[in-house]
Amino acid sequence: MIDKPISEDDLHAYIDGALDEARRAEIASYLEAHPEIAARFGSYADDRSGLRSAFAAIAEEPIPTRLNLAHMIDRQRRPRISGLWAAAAAVLLLAVGGSGGWLLREMTSIPQEGVGALAREASANFSAYASDNVRPVEIRADKATELADWAAERMGRKPALPDLSKAGYRLMGGRVVSTPHGPALMLMYDDDRGGRLVMLTRPMAVDQDKAMAAHSEGKVDGWSWASRGMGYSLVGTMPAEALHPLADDIRRQVSGDI
Repeated sequence: MIDKPISEDDLHAYIDGALDEARRAEIASYLEAHPEIAARFGSYADDRSGLRSAFAAIAEEPIPTRLNLAHMIDRQRRPRISGLWAAAAAVLLLAVGGSGGWLLREMTSIPQEGVGALAREASANFSAYASDNVRPVEIRADKATELADWAAERMGRKPALPDLSKAGYRLMGGRVVSTPHGPALMLMYDDDRGGRLVMLTRPMAVDQDKAMAAHSEGKVDGWSWASRGMGYSLVGTMPAEALHPLADDIRRQVSGDI
């Protein structure tokens, strides 16, 4: 049993060898149960191995003082180093291996909260469940009231269940899922061609009202926003411009502007 929810940070740390043995065993079990996520992060591990091989010789050389990680952190409030040296530092840190890659990742601006984090959570849930032909949802659409009540009990807010039938998408159902920021409701939709969409919604501690913004992670595109303390993220494998009208429709419905 996994006591702590699995986040994208945990998965990246697993690839970089930055976890203790107990947590590493939990992540390994999780990946065995979620082959789509395992395949995606396996490709990241392959990329890292390729970089290490390509820059093995450079990794053995002393890092110049101006590119030393501690020195770069000390200079954060000073003028930025040139783009050329910044790129060189990134390559060198990746080439060093797991610890270097993990430290470099900590310096990047990957969203850890707010709408940016919600977008990543929606993409992760799409990857985990959209390809499941046996049990993609926990509660089917014919028990929508039960689904909404379950989500309300877990989240403390009663969620909306948007209707996308005018755009050709039926509500399949959904499930309550765990995120690093608390319970969320995942809704799944499909069309006559077998296409599937996922909408993730949860209460927001940060970005309680945020304008809609596009995002992309691998082959999954989407739009995310927040309104009156609730966050929404619609994702799928269609291009972001094709998803935009659907996201706009959901935004109107949850705002009561139908």
